[in-house]
Amino acid sequence: MPKLKTHKGLKKRVKITASGKIKHRRPGMGHLLSGKNAKRRRRLNSPATMTAVYAHKAKIKLCD
Repeated sequence: MPKLKTHKGLKKRVKITASGKIKHRRPGMGHLLSGKNAKRRRRLNSPATMTAVYAHKAKIKLCD
């Protein structure tokens, strides 16, 4: 069976932490920010970790 190729789009968007969790940017900070209050924008600006179900699928795509 051949090796799996790394999904380059996912590789550019996520980082794997030392403990093996997947860190990503939160969606919703690209545009239309004037309609969002400051508290919400601050929360969206911080990175988030992927939930376990999606992280398992993402790790397969990352092939690390």
